Amino acid sequence: MVVIVADSNARRAPGSLEAQAMAALWAAGEPLSPAQLQAALDAGLAYNTVQTILVRLHDKGLLERRPAGRGRGHVYWPARDAATAAAQQMRAVLDGPTDRQAVLRRFTDDLAEDDLATLRALLRQEPPA
Repeated sequence: MVVIVADSNARRAPGSLEAQAMAALWAAGEPLSPAQLQAALDAGLAYNTVQTILVRLHDKGLLERRPAGRGRGHVYWPARDAATAAAQQMRAVLDGPTDRQAVLRRFTDDLAEDDLATLRALLRQEPPA
C-alpha cells in the first residue's frame, strides 16, 4: 500500500481548493454546510478555510446559499451545473486577449477522436452518433 504524505510547506496551485470545493458540491447533488464540505473534501482543511472558500465562491457568483435553518450558518450549492460552468470558463479564455484561433487549435489538438466527432456534429447541428 502506498501512502502519500502531503508536504505541509508545499503550496497549492492557485484556485485548486476552489475547484475541489466545486467538484465536491456538484458531486453531492444537494446543498452542503461548511462542515459537510470539510468532511467531503477530506483534505485536512480547517473549518475556517472551508468557510472562506465558500464565501469567496459565493461572492464570485459561483454558489448560491441559504440559511441552514439551525443556527447562524448557511448551506451552499452550485449556481450552475458543471457543464455550464466549464463552458463559461472556456468562453472567458476565448474572449480574453489571446489569439482565439491558437487557443481553439491547441484545445482540439489533444481531443480524443470521439470528442472530435461530437464537436463536429455539434458544429453541424446534428446529434452525435
